[in-house]
Amino acid sequence: MSQIENVRLQTTGNVYFDGKCVSFTFFTADGSRKSIGVILPAELTFGTAAPEIMEIQQGHCRVRLAGTEVWQDYRGGQSFSVGANTSFDIEVLEPTHYLCHYG
Repeated sequence: MSQIENVRLQTTGNVYFDGKCVSFTFFTADGSRKSIGVILPAELTFGTAAPEIMEIQQGHCRVRLAGTEVWQDYRGGQSFSVGANTSFDIEVLEPTHYLCHYG
């Protein structure tokens, strides 16, 4: 997905991990909450409140879901799902652009 039409964007960015991850929250015409951002090379742990689908737009990362020992490789065009109230580890190997769908 290279473009999203008819959105309401929150103009203040979300900055995490001392600037290693920056995202912007927006809402689609049907009211769905999403975020889009970039993660710079780092090893980080993200917590979730709602279920998430992370679509990797560009870049390269490895992800390990909470409770597993297996790392999975992801590149542009691939996605992974994370349950609510859990976490995932991410090792970003090159700047990784993502689109996150909540709920």
